[in-house]
Amino acid sequence: FYSQGTREERNVSADSFFDEALRWFGYSGPPIPSPWDKGIRLAELLRQQKTLLILDGAEPLQYPPGQLQGELKDQGLKALLKELARANLGLCVVTTRVALEDIRHTEGKTSRRVDLENLSTAAGSRLLRSLQVKGTDKELAEASQEFGGHALALNLLGRYLAVVHEGEVRQRDLIPRLTEEEKQGGHARRVMESYERWLAGQPECDILHLMGLFDRPAAKGAIDALLAKPAIKGLTSNLQNLPLAQLQFAFQHLRDLRLLAEKDAQRPDTLDCHPLVREHFGEKLRQQNPAAWQEAHGRLYEYYKNLPAKELPDTLEEMEPLFAAVAHGCQAGRHQEALDDVYWERILRRNEAFVNHKLGAFGADLSALSSFFEVLWSQPASGLTDDDKAVVLGWTGFALRALGRLAEASQPMQAGLELQAKQKDWENAASAAGNLSELYLTLGEVSQAVASARQSVDFADRSEDWGSKMMFRTTMADALHQAGELTQAQQLFREAEAMQKKRQPEYPYLYSLRGFLFCDLLLSQGQYQEVQKRARQTLEWAIQNNLSLLTRALDKLSLGRAFLLLALSEVEGQALAETTARALGAPGQYFDQAREYLLQAVAGLREAGQQDDLPRGLLARAAFHRVQNEFALASTDLEEAREIAERGGMKLLLADYHLEACRLESKKQTAKSKEQKANSKMQAEEHLDIAARMIEEMGYGRRKPEVEELEKQLNSLNH
Repeated sequence: FYSQGTREERNVSADSFFDEALRWFGYSGPPIPSPWDKGIRLAELLRQQKTLLILDGAEPLQYPPGQLQGELKDQGLKALLKELARANLGLCVVTTRVALEDIRHTEGKTSRRVDLENLSTAAGSRLLRSLQVKGTDKELAEASQEFGGHALALNLLGRYLAVVHEGEVRQRDLIPRLTEEEKQGGHARRVMESYERWLAGQPECDILHLMGLFDRPAAKGAIDALLAKPAIKGLTSNLQNLPLAQLQFAFQHLRDLRLLAEKDAQRPDTLDCHPLVREHFGEKLRQQNPAAWQEAHGRLYEYYKNLPAKELPDTLEEMEPLFAAVAHGCQAGRHQEALDDVYWERILRRNEAFVNHKLGAFGADLSALSSFFEVLWSQPASGLTDDDKAVVLGWTGFALRALGRLAEASQPMQAGLELQAKQKDWENAASAAGNLSELYLTLGEVSQAVASARQSVDFADRSEDWGSKMMFRTTMADALHQAGELTQAQQLFREAEAMQKKRQPEYPYLYSLRGFLFCDLLLSQGQYQEVQKRARQTLEWAIQNNLSLLTRALDKLSLGRAFLLLALSEVEGQALAETTARALGAPGQYFDQAREYLLQAVAGLREAGQQDDLPRGLLARAAFHRVQNEFALASTDLEEAREIAERGGMKLLLADYHLEACRLESKKQTAKSKEQKANSKMQAEEHLDIAARMIEEMGYGRRKPEVEELEKQLNSLNH
């Protein structure tokens, strides 16, 4: 992974790794759309035999210093490591400069963390001595300390002194000092500065500048494209007419100097070097000869876009050259052309979104999209039209959400919204604000969700589209419902329903997701029979019109919840009384129907592949199992809901999990020994404390009455 670059502004993808690893370990099924599922499937394959898996240089896939420091950005890699930490016949070794936060809780149990420091003074001295550097032990020790024990820097230093200064260690004083920080390779860059001066005007220097054009190993065909006539002024002039033997000598000379990697036995014609070497010489070329930089990238753009045998590649492996073409085209300043001709036409296949929907390569897609930004995720390249800037921001927000990077997704979504509002593109601005509101709700930022939802209604009302006016009223209604503003929420749902009925008189009820959200509000108000009537009707419409699996699953979820709450209200004599369930030993028809609909709802949500909505079904089914004293089944559903919510940063659903876990532990007290009762009570109180704190911090007003009710229940158990 480290080979893809070291800088934070780069977006690195693990999709190619998963694509190759799954095939290597025997997976032959269709593409797996979900990154998380890719990680789970690979872990299953690895566990079939004793396997040594080495993941080298994972830090580009981790968050930099900040709130999320050390956590993996890539959901697939996160799933893989969590699964292997849970159970593994073999050994997985991960090297990284940043501690892995995702499996920190397993350290000392199923994982071990080994901190590798830079080389000691003594080890650095021995390394320099092995590279034919001459001097006293004290002088070599001083040199080792001066370069921070940095292995790459000492390797480069040793070869430089041996070749240029006959190994004399005291000549290191001629190497310039840089202000660049050590974590950015400052020590190694000091030596590279000296190499650049020493090799100036020679073929080796031009070769290093060529390597700076790539973000991974350079294939022979790409090098040939750069060396083709006419020469690129100031870059390939010295290499153009160089005999092959002399060119090969220059390659070997750079290998001897440790500036090029040794030949790869599997790909002997490929050139590679350390990412810091690539980035140093690439940056020098870009600054000192921008015309050559752009012309060279332009050649690579043409080479890679014409490389695939198919105009429309069918696999991720076949599509790799197109991703490279996008990167080089953008570096050549040809952003619009790369977007129109390669990304839109051949990677996305226009509205088909092939790379995502068919290949599930959201990481590779996001990596391609990063090329269209001047400031990552907030400022698209100036070479794009204003309309396409907004589109790129929208695509980026979608990709980040799909990868579970929800906190990051808000930035491009907000930037896209502002751009569309500036252009007075009210319909798309309304959609962007509505999507942003949904994202903020997922993240538990309820007040921001309400504010964005208000924007969506305002923008929709400025448009001429009745569908937008209707749809985003339901978005605002749902945000207000979560905030605890039930009266305003119901008023907006009714307004939206009236708009729909006026345009579609054959559908008097809100349906699909909008209908589900309204039913969610009605259930919280105790209108169980009303929800039954509505959900039965909307489910019938969904079947008749062959609507999505998600729509049908949500209707069944509404019905399952309605039957469960209706059964409880009849047994207990009041809508929300669930404290005693002794009378529920012989479930009636309502419980039977609740069980059936909830089973179908969870199965449908799984089939629809909607990770955002699956926890809703799992939490509702866990509540049913709890009521039926099926504690093991309830715990299983709760744990799955918690796992999904945690990895997706779905804070509202995490609060819901803690509330339901509190109810479950409270219920268990009626069927345990004195010691077990005390333990369950303690766990119930812990879950309630966490839920109460989260609900208060998020402004999750609809759940506050539930917290108060549970506090009363737990207090009653003390007496």
